[in-house]
Amino acid sequence: MSLLVQLYALRWLLLSAAVALYLADKYRRYDRLRHFHGPFGTGWSEFWHARVILGLHSHLAYQDVNDKYGPVARVGPNELVTSSPELLAHMNAVRSQYTRSYWFNAATRVEPGKDHVFSQLDEQKHTKRRQQMAAGYSGKENLSLESDIDGRLQELLTLIRTKYMSTSAGAKPMDPGAQGPVLHSRRHQHNWLGEAFGDLQADADLNDYIKSGEQGLTVVTISAALGLTKYLQWPPLARLLGPSEKDRSGFGKMMGVARKLIDSRLEKSTDGRSDMLASFMHHGLSKEDLFSEAVLQILAGSDTTATAIRSTMLYPVAHPRIYYRLQAEVDAAVRSGAAPGIVQDTTLRNLPYLQAVVREGLRIFPPVTDVVPKKVPEGGDRVTVDGKQYFLPGGTDVSYNAWGVHHDKAMFGEDADRFRPERWLLEENSANEDKLTAMRRTTEMIFGYGKYQCLGKPIAWLEITKTVFEVRRWWSSLCEPD
Repeated sequence: MSLLVQLYALRWLLLSAAVALYLADKYRRYDRLRHFHGPFGTGWSEFWHARVILGLHSHLAYQDVNDKYGPVARVGPNELVTSSPELLAHMNAVRSQYTRSYWFNAATRVEPGKDHVFSQLDEQKHTKRRQQMAAGYSGKENLSLESDIDGRLQELLTLIRTKYMSTSAGAKPMDPGAQGPVLHSRRHQHNWLGEAFGDLQADADLNDYIKSGEQGLTVVTISAALGLTKYLQWPPLARLLGPSEKDRSGFGKMMGVARKLIDSRLEKSTDGRSDMLASFMHHGLSKEDLFSEAVLQILAGSDTTATAIRSTMLYPVAHPRIYYRLQAEVDAAVRSGAAPGIVQDTTLRNLPYLQAVVREGLRIFPPVTDVVPKKVPEGGDRVTVDGKQYFLPGGTDVSYNAWGVHHDKAMFGEDADRFRPERWLLEENSANEDKLTAMRRTTEMIFGYGKYQCLGKPIAWLEITKTVFEVRRWWSSLCEPD
């Protein structure tokens, strides 16, 4: 008891010491990035950063911050945000010493402690996983890739013809914003698991897979914003609050079905298939690896692709000149016999205006605006951005300002906030070839860059261009959204 009595007698001294240590740590964190400016309070508190993320307008807030405080600005005690393509390329380069940040990437784990290619923080393991998966994503060992995409797209067209074709009795509008996620979720299910869950034929979100997936992405955002990642990744808490494969619907149900399909494939791994899952099995992914990667792609891959398609179809509707020019190019390709069935990639590559529309759609409304922060290597890094030198202390998180990068007037012109596909056509653009190359390289960052570039980039581009072409081929008109 004497020790407790002594501690009680020293209570005010101990409390003062604790407060002093707390304030000293706060000042140390503030001081190490004091030469970077940002909104009031960001040097001391995470409040501003958490508020804009939870408010679902962080992409616009980051753009405002970089516009006001420069291409590298402060958004938290240890967080910077940049709108500089050069700095982003430097951080993500193949030989870069920058690494992923725990607070964001680890929040995307499907199961606690079990990493997929996006959540993996260990650089060697991340590189190995990319090497194991590259052939499956590129199509080299996934020979049915394009035909699988065509099959899912044909199901969508069949649905349109049988349920949504307008007649003399009246119009039957269809909401592509609702069908897009179903189509691309189904495509990812089929490519990954060899079969899909039947949502597209049913014209419904069976078992609330899409709805629960969107809710899951929201949970990831909230947990990252509030710094809850390490708590929600604690196995007992994750089992209590997270989805279960025994659930009768939603994300847990999808996980259970995915695991059963993977188990079935593993039992007959020599079934002769040449698809994505077979490629990954061939390159040594374990059962748990396959499960984590499959669920990640069904959830995140389909959502981002669907978002890109919705925006790329929406913007031309608001611009009749663009709408009719795109329609004319598609009609000409069909009349020439270049697309007798579902249009093929070889034909799409020779449709410059369609390619420009898709690239502009991705630029004007990037489907991924998450910050995906990178951690400055130990010892810090000295960089030059827009002719000005900055020292980035080791351990600092530097984040990606998607809206600022892709709406930059210095890069894309004074009309960067306008949807204008012609900016990508050399013969209709005042920019020279070098400028267009820089613009293209910048928009490629939508898919990540260097060692962190999205493995599914070629698949996503193929899906987007195919879907936009076929929608333009068969839909003679689009309703203006309410």
